[in-house]
Amino acid sequence: MAEGNKFDVEIITPDRVFYKGETDFLEFTTSEGDIGIYKNHIPLTTVLAPGAVTIHNGEETVVAAVHSGFAEILGEKVTLLAELAEWPDEIDVKRAEEAKERAEHRIAEKAEDLDLRRAEFALRKALIRIDVAKK
Repeated sequence: MAEGNKFDVEIITPDRVFYKGETDFLEFTTSEGDIGIYKNHIPLTTVLAPGAVTIHNGEETVVAAVHSGFAEILGEKVTLLAELAEWPDEIDVKRAEEAKERAEHRIAEKAEDLDLRRAEFALRKALIRIDVAKK
C-alpha cells in the first residue's frame, strides 16, 4: 500500500498489465470530461474516454494514450480497465497520421452510409496518439 500522499495505480488492458505503480496525482479523460485524482478521492466508477493519462510522481511525469474503458477510483487505489493503452514509444506516428487523414476525409465526404460517430471516434484516437507520441 502506498504511503504519504501517494496512492496505487493500475492500468490493465485485455493483453497485459500496462502499468502498476504509485502516484501522487493522476489525470485522465472520462466520458464527462477531464478528471484529476489525489489520494483519498471520493469513491467513483466512471467511463474512460479516449485521451491521455498523466501519472505524476513529484517532479517526474509519464504520459500514455488510453482508448476507452472504465475507471474505478477508491481512496488509495485507482484502476483503469482500458481497451488499449500505449506508451509514446509504442505509437506509430506515421500510421496515426494516416488514420487521422482517412477519418477527416470520411467526415468531410459526408457519404450517405457514413457512421459519423465511428469516424469521429477514429479521428479522436488518431489525434490522441499523435499528441501523446510528441510528448
